[in-house]
Amino acid sequence: MPNAPFNTVNSVFVSWLPAFVIDFCAQLTTLTNPMAEPKENLQMEKIVSLCKRRGFVFQSSEIYGGINGFWDYGPLGAELKRNVKELWWHAMTRQRDDVAGLEATIIMSPQIWKASGHVDTFADLMRECPLTKKRVRADQVEPQSGIVVRFSGIYNCKENSTRISKVVEQSAQTIKTKQAIEELFKKNITDGEVREMDPEKYDHANGPDQIVALREAAQKHYADCAHFQSFSILLQPGKPLDSARKVANQYYFEKTHSDAFILLGESSEKVENSTDFHPESGVELTEARPFNLMFKTYVGPVESEDGIAYLRPETAQAIFAQFKNVLETSRQKVPFGIAQVGKAFRNEVTPRNFTFRSREFEQMELEFFIKPDEVIEAIHGSVAKASEISNSQSEISEPQPNWGWEAWHKYWVEERVRFYEGIGLSRETLGFHHQTPAELAHYARACTDILFKFPFSKKDADGNVTGDELEGIAARSDFDLSQHQRFSGKPMGVFDDELRAAWGKLPKEKQDDLWKRYYDNRKNYLTKSAKPDETAEQIQKQATEDANGLAKGQYIPHVIEPSAGVDRLILALIANAYSEITETDDKGKTETRVTMKFHPRVAPIKVGVLPLLKNKPELVKKAQEVRDLLRPWMNVFYDEAGSIGRRYARQDEAGTPFCLTIDFDTLGEKPELLDTVTIRYRDDGKQERLKISELRDWLLARIR
Repeated sequence: MPNAPFNTVNSVFVSWLPAFVIDFCAQLTTLTNPMAEPKENLQMEKIVSLCKRRGFVFQSSEIYGGINGFWDYGPLGAELKRNVKELWWHAMTRQRDDVAGLEATIIMSPQIWKASGHVDTFADLMRECPLTKKRVRADQVEPQSGIVVRFSGIYNCKENSTRISKVVEQSAQTIKTKQAIEELFKKNITDGEVREMDPEKYDHANGPDQIVALREAAQKHYADCAHFQSFSILLQPGKPLDSARKVANQYYFEKTHSDAFILLGESSEKVENSTDFHPESGVELTEARPFNLMFKTYVGPVESEDGIAYLRPETAQAIFAQFKNVLETSRQKVPFGIAQVGKAFRNEVTPRNFTFRSREFEQMELEFFIKPDEVIEAIHGSVAKASEISNSQSEISEPQPNWGWEAWHKYWVEERVRFYEGIGLSRETLGFHHQTPAELAHYARACTDILFKFPFSKKDADGNVTGDELEGIAARSDFDLSQHQRFSGKPMGVFDDELRAAWGKLPKEKQDDLWKRYYDNRKNYLTKSAKPDETAEQIQKQATEDANGLAKGQYIPHVIEPSAGVDRLILALIANAYSEITETDDKGKTETRVTMKFHPRVAPIKVGVLPLLKNKPELVKKAQEVRDLLRPWMNVFYDEAGSIGRRYARQDEAGTPFCLTIDFDTLGEKPELLDTVTIRYRDDGKQERLKISELRDWLLARIR
């Protein structure tokens, strides 16, 4: 065949080709996947639009086309985010005596990530669409049902005669292996086609053996024009079979750059709830393979193995590494916590759902260190279980000295829920997921995920929205401190006078019981985390030494970890605050406006100060005086442009809970209202008058 573009091949060849092959090349430049069904989420579209329009969130590097998984916070978003972080910090550190703060570097010794397991195991299983090269996490592919159309490969027609290509086309559906194409040509090669391969040798052949050899060479040549690489695509219900062929044509063209071929081995079957196909393209995904999520970099002027470092994938490990320093300098005693707010980085396979899953994000993490249950029992005689502390949603028991890990875990779950309630997320908007043993990390005893019901959250079998993770509260045992002790060679245990004194007073049988339980726990940890060169004898010896430390008042603390994502919380607050109000004016014109009903504590702007008219200098001057009075105490926005109604609407859309209007009554038009302002409430539009001298205290009581 001539080496002409596919759409100009001779009419003899084209005449018998299927229509989908004839028009294939013409579609390559415009072909979009016919399998993908648009997944609309109108509420999220509105939220994303608002975030851009009002300056909550921008796409990073937008003028250059953006970069997937990275987001910038605009003026309102920056204020909202700062408010949330400060409220968390205030609640976690300044309102408690048992928590200290830390701010660590983003880049740390790579040995920290080796000890924590991130270097070897911090990976997601990834699958790839072979057509679009888009990657997805293997555990996040939604089940799909439909008809799977499979192809075994293609036959390249370019270098062959029309007859040969037609022979292949007539049997194309049955050709699924190399052997099948070879068998086909054993029966379908003419003497003339054998001679075409090498006329000189054919014409001067010495006997039938040479003819047979030439025939076998011709058969091999024609068979080698087949390329077997399977391709499968899922057809959604109602989609025609030709749409699958078009996508297959695109795939094989990009693989071979051949512009004339025949699809081989076409077959189809019905599948239900399969997770093997890309949610957008419908193409069958590649096999899952691990993908490490850490961003790698180099420290120093030379990119060498010795200079490898990582952007931290979490803030927690810095807390563990600095545990002894914070313990000694803060003069704390177990139980106590270390809190940190900071950036973390994960090279997510598929960033998704706006800012929910990003590659750069902020965490608010607390590592709360507690005594092992064996230590609690040695000192207090028994360990309080979770069932023994208050189950009230509004009041949970104050921490008690005999609390074990279960009680502490329950306490911190409730504390975190109360924090969310205090910033406007009611319990009705939240959900809970208690991780099963199969879901838990090997070192964790329990983990409760606090969920928020986002607009994109899925529904369960009963049609109820389940929610997506906002924060996880994990009981991590003593794994983290133990790992850093082993890898660094530095002791991470603590000395407890109370334990040493209590141990000596215990009956021998009680000592033996507690020793055995502590020994078993330590041996279990050491066995699971053993280095390749560690023997069973070495593990038993170390576990024995650890258990013997109880009598000396020594142990490694356990950890309860409430870990929250700042960006997810910001998205939750925005989604929760988003409200539409439809109003009809006197002329029958309907208008829908947006009100962001943020809790006053987190609202980016606390109060708007609005002179009734901007062309009245006395009103403007008084409004600016009120603005300056409040500015040292809160974020104030001064606005004099447009009608008062339009200015109210702008502040509603920004989520400002209160607006102050300075009018002629403020100036004393009505003497009894001199030096008062009109306060307008965002959520219901109600108004009242208040003296300027009382404004600061009135507002502070509502925004703190």
